[in-house]
Amino acid sequence: MRYAIALFCALTVPAQTIEWSKTGEEGMRHFQSLVQIDSTGAPGTETNVAEYVKKVLEAEGISVTLVAKEPAHPNLIARIKGDGSKKPLLIMAHSDTVKVDLTKWTFPPFSATRSGGYVYGRGTLDDKTNLYAAMMTMVLLKRTNAKLDRDVIFVSEAGEEGNSRIGIGYLVSDHFPEIEAESCLAEGGGVVRRSGVVRYATIQTMEKRPSGARLVAKGPSGHGSRPMRGNAIVHLSSAVEKLAYWDPPMRLNDTTRTFFEKMGQISEGEEAQRFKDLLNPQKSAAAREYLAVHEPNLYSMLHTSISPNIIQGGFQSNVIPSEATATLDIRALPDENMPEFYELMRKIINDPAVEIVPNAAGRPQGVPVSITSDVFKALEASFKSVYGVPTVPLMGTGATDMSQLRPRGVECYGIGAMRDDEDVLKGFGAHSDQERIAEESVYKHLRFYWSAVTAIAGAKF
Repeated sequence: MRYAIALFCALTVPAQTIEWSKTGEEGMRHFQSLVQIDSTGAPGTETNVAEYVKKVLEAEGISVTLVAKEPAHPNLIARIKGDGSKKPLLIMAHSDTVKVDLTKWTFPPFSATRSGGYVYGRGTLDDKTNLYAAMMTMVLLKRTNAKLDRDVIFVSEAGEEGNSRIGIGYLVSDHFPEIEAESCLAEGGGVVRRSGVVRYATIQTMEKRPSGARLVAKGPSGHGSRPMRGNAIVHLSSAVEKLAYWDPPMRLNDTTRTFFEKMGQISEGEEAQRFKDLLNPQKSAAAREYLAVHEPNLYSMLHTSISPNIIQGGFQSNVIPSEATATLDIRALPDENMPEFYELMRKIINDPAVEIVPNAAGRPQGVPVSITSDVFKALEASFKSVYGVPTVPLMGTGATDMSQLRPRGVECYGIGAMRDDEDVLKGFGAHSDQERIAEESVYKHLRFYWSAVTAIAGAKF
């Protein structure tokens, strides 16, 4: 899909226009080139992304710095200066992706194949869409000689997918003055399209905190021909089932309450009523159960969640083991008192043979940002302008690198491209074996990104 609309930005680009048809195709070429780079975390693969981005930016006269905790995993920092009347805006995306199983892909994962209106490949959703859009926005700011009232800092970071110590962790600890900003745009939100119709946009304003634990069940070992009530695996199985079907206390915050209230307003029929029922104490339980079965992502937003993901126990079929363990993925509400929550879990399990062993916290406590700030309003207006849809604030149930910037005083907002809601169940979602994004989404995301950055950082005449 091509866009022949020329956008005139009265705030930042006086007497100049952007020819979006031409710019969109240029952006698509860069997007495909980035997807075609295997950056699944092996040493040097993120270097290839950094070098590509560096070459593109330097060709426009933009100064670029590469910094690395480990030489094979560089982070890129670039800056376009404003007049300094306001603190900088940071735009950030990660260069790495999760790994692939080559045997499962119809189109090769690093081919960026365009087929049926989609672009297929690892990273098309997570996170090379943001990476290309941020890079291209820097290019356009430079080409148009945009007048800015604040610096715009661009970071392409390494190690987001499970090794943040070499990426955002390193940048925050060793290079924070180079990336310090008033506000930040990164991954975490996006635009939801369902049955081909764009429904709404989301802006991530807070996220849950990984706070996992292990269940350790102990009992007497013995011969498998003589079953025992004290079997550690039996005790563990019962505890896992109790926690898996437990409906933890629902606690809403400003972001999630606004999310569900707005969803009740913009949805239709039974779906709208369900969101309204959720906020009605007499009807909430039934609404929660529906979400638990049909909309687990929304259900997770209601409370601290528990998912048993690994079970280990036993070493021989005729031996009753003395110990069995289950690893729990616990995603805590930002203000959850975890010692108290673990105590609730103990009461639900109600079995002295099962011990809860908390993991060490790997990320800072979540810090929510304002849903009424000028930045939020600018993003909301940009989504409306490009997609024509309302925006709702979102609490991320996963984890992003914004969690390390928010405690340092940076107001971080998660954004993203348009995604087909059905694609997750079809196997086309992020981290899947057929990851894809609509071509239309690639084009529109650049227009949104440009609109948002210029609205936030553009000098007002």
